[in-house]
Amino acid sequence: MALRAEEAEALNTALADGGYTPDHPSAVFGAGAARAGGPPDEDTLYVAFAARTSDDELQDPTISIPRQLESCRRALPPNAVIVAFYWDVESGRKDIENRGTGAHDKFDIPIPRDGGLPELMAEAKRKDRRFDAVICESVDRIARLMHQSTRVEHELDRVGVPLFAADEGFETTRRKSTKILVRRTKQMLAEWYVRQMLELAWDGYCEHTRQGWNIGVPPYGYLGERVPHPVPAKRDKGMSKTRLVPERHRAAVVHQIFVWRVTERLSYDAIAERLNADLDTYPAKKALRPDQRRDSWTTSGVRDVLENPKYTGYMVWNRRASKTGAGKLNPPRDWVWSPLPTHEPLVTVEMFKAAQAVKPERLVSRTRTRPGMHTHPDTKRSYTLRSYVFCAQCQRRMFGKTRHTRSYFGCQPRETRSPAEAMRGHQKSVWVREDVLLEGVLRFLAERVLGSDRQEHVRAEITAATPTRDQALEKEAAALRRAVEEVDGKKARLVKQLEDQDDPDGTIFRAVRERLSELTAERQAKLAKLGALLDRMGQGDDADDPAVLDDLPIARLADLIDAPESTLRTIFDALRLRVVFDGRTGDADCTVTVTDDTLTAVWGAVTALSGGAGGDQPPTGLETNGPTGTQGQPFPSFVRPR
Repeated sequence: MALRAEEAEALNTALADGGYTPDHPSAVFGAGAARAGGPPDEDTLYVAFAARTSDDELQDPTISIPRQLESCRRALPPNAVIVAFYWDVESGRKDIENRGTGAHDKFDIPIPRDGGLPELMAEAKRKDRRFDAVICESVDRIARLMHQSTRVEHELDRVGVPLFAADEGFETTRRKSTKILVRRTKQMLAEWYVRQMLELAWDGYCEHTRQGWNIGVPPYGYLGERVPHPVPAKRDKGMSKTRLVPERHRAAVVHQIFVWRVTERLSYDAIAERLNADLDTYPAKKALRPDQRRDSWTTSGVRDVLENPKYTGYMVWNRRASKTGAGKLNPPRDWVWSPLPTHEPLVTVEMFKAAQAVKPERLVSRTRTRPGMHTHPDTKRSYTLRSYVFCAQCQRRMFGKTRHTRSYFGCQPRETRSPAEAMRGHQKSVWVREDVLLEGVLRFLAERVLGSDRQEHVRAEITAATPTRDQALEKEAAALRRAVEEVDGKKARLVKQLEDQDDPDGTIFRAVRERLSELTAERQAKLAKLGALLDRMGQGDDADDPAVLDDLPIARLADLIDAPESTLRTIFDALRLRVVFDGRTGDADCTVTVTDDTLTAVWGAVTALSGGAGGDQPPTGLETNGPTGTQGQPFPSFVRPR
């Protein structure tokens, strides 16, 4: 038999008095069993309780959930009994399918729990459901976003389960239009409120960042200097804000990591291996939790250092998703930067950008960078030019292969190569001897990069390339002139349209005036770009200034030929060597990039191979910009990329 009205009233009274808890759910399941075991009683209304409270940082679920249940109980008529309990402890902005995964299991709440919102929706669609209606304290307890709460309401209504709210009153008759209007208004206001709070919180965090306050754990190399909170009430509670100050010993480690990455193009693994070789000099990162404690550097630890822009002295926020994605890194366009440096930098902005640029370059080669033989047991030899040689026809990295004691670099596209490669007429196979290629590379470095007459060679190439560059600039300038003429034509047509049409209320005039302002701004921008192009024509580019070669050491060809593989690869990595071989002509183009950040590595390698002939140290006139080391000496940070 189903429960009578007096039995339902007795159960609700017991609920109000705390008569059953999750340890004693007999009254609840007894009601469900009675409902399922016999025909429904027309005098009894079986109801499911739905509730939600925010996460434990903002609310107290042990108070909020029982309070919501008491509010619903008071709103129910005497013949109603609650037979199912569905509640969540999580944000009301989560998708319905993802609900029920919050922090509900962290609390000892004296109320049964049959699941969360997904379980409620699933049971409502069953024919043997235990309830006829659902009640919540307020409709925003179902969801904070309007489309989610109306979706729940609609899906429940489709299966004949009405959704009641305690603060709206309880009526089992046909819903009144006024109540629907009130509910929709409340749903709209709930979404407006939560979105406004998100906007205000975002603006607050942005201002917090602009003022230079750190959020979260200070990055490796910094200490968190606590400052009393500026709000007296929060200051009295012991709250504070944090600024970043360098931890001198670890700050030097951070700078060294960036130097290795930029000058030697080392991988995360290679840098971690160097750091672990001397943990006294390069102490490992501190773990956030005791169970994560490690006594060595890891690949992820090195990556975290190299990808953290706070080392530039600027405060940066919103690098990682805090609510979703398990801390997934946000795209750089979503980061919030302080307009000016707010703490002492450990590296320059230029060095940080150079470190980020290493990753795409290394991904193209898709090969290891350590000198010597591979650890694979079938490896018989190593190749000095491994990862530096590319095919001119397909731009893929060429692989090394040994035939009859001779080493070659080859490119053999598969038969399933793309149509674009087939149209370019890629040869079936391309081969070049490594010793011949290496001799040409070393001769190029000895004459054009590390030779005493290198500036004369570079000036001659710049002079020969200037006419070609000017032709390209002239072509671009002609395109800009045509664009300016096109803008002038658009302006003339707009004025003509205004002359030919009546405009009694001024609507057309205002629209034309706005469009004319846009076209004028576009014309001025194109004219400015055209003027800059005309100024460059006939002049050398600043980036082609051969004076940068003065900062490089001098090395003889004989020293390069006799140098060990590890030293040569250090020079190749520092100069970002790229060799492009064309099997159709037999020509190889060598390209190096000389920047101030590479000087330290080149000087060290050349000094080692020449026994000091290249000089004991880099030139003393280089610009430096960085924090001071443990002995008061500046960390070198060469900042003039060319």
